[in-house]
Amino acid sequence: IAHRWSVLPLGAQGGSPVDPDGFYAKSVLPGTAERMRLYAQAAPELSIAAIEALRAQVALEGITHLVVASCTGFIAPGIDQIIAARIGLAPSVERLLVGFMGCYAAVAALRSARHIVRSDADARVLVVCVELSTLHLQDNPALEPLLAMLQFGDGAAASLIEASDEPGFQHFKFGTDGSGADMLLLTKSGRRQPMPPRNRHRWDSDLYMDGPSLISFTVDAIPGLVDQIVANAGITKADVDYFLMHQATHKMLSELAARIEVPQRQVPIRLSHVGNTVSSTLPILIQQMRESGDLKAGMQNLLIGFGVGLSWAGCYWKETFQS
Repeated sequence: IAHRWSVLPLGAQGGSPVDPDGFYAKSVLPGTAERMRLYAQAAPELSIAAIEALRAQVALEGITHLVVASCTGFIAPGIDQIIAARIGLAPSVERLLVGFMGCYAAVAALRSARHIVRSDADARVLVVCVELSTLHLQDNPALEPLLAMLQFGDGAAASLIEASDEPGFQHFKFGTDGSGADMLLLTKSGRRQPMPPRNRHRWDSDLYMDGPSLISFTVDAIPGLVDQIVANAGITKADVDYFLMHQATHKMLSELAARIEVPQRQVPIRLSHVGNTVSSTLPILIQQMRESGDLKAGMQNLLIGFGVGLSWAGCYWKETFQS
């Protein structure tokens, strides 16, 4: 990871948030309330920036539904209400907040949008994934949590889902019965990768706990999930162009490619510019691959995310986007 982004303000002298004049400069790091105040300000702003980038590509008039996914902060009223008000959505817009699913929440949000457009052919669903991981640095000098923190950056992504033949995602398939291809598996220790606000100074993200176990459990489980998704889509694994998986670590993605017996090039690794941005990672990955020309119309792909639990979710789509 060569570069990550953060919403944290620069210090008074223009330095890093961990410099003496930065957000994390105090001897006692900011408590949950202070971090959530910043989340309340920055999460809607970053979301709207992503929405405006989407608006530059497609008309966003007549939005009927708003689906927002986030697990790195909580405020009331929710950021879905704030976003809807700030971008001028109609009071009648239907909102759904997908909270605390972790990195695979993008798949859950897209699946929810698919259910909406299948039940209402005129629906236009705006889907936003926004995560501010850099708000959660803890005063812990142990190597594992520091390495985990170094993987994560802040990011947001916006998508428009509608029942039409316009360029974009096509043929979402989450399961023959519409229930989706989801799996839930706990590590042997029973850890559920907790991310609770444990006290006024802590919002712990124990993503680093049992690291080798997480990799081994994921590597063991994903082939079965891949088989389930391709079977639901009525294709074979040989028909798949890309297996777009959540950008966890280089090691995990490399092992997954070997485990599902496909070339590494079919399991893209694009961590270098943004790192792991939790639920917004998969949409950002898709956008990067579109911009680089790797994704072309007609390609058949699988989208797979990992989340807290330990859990996975995935879907099939046929790419029709033309820049």
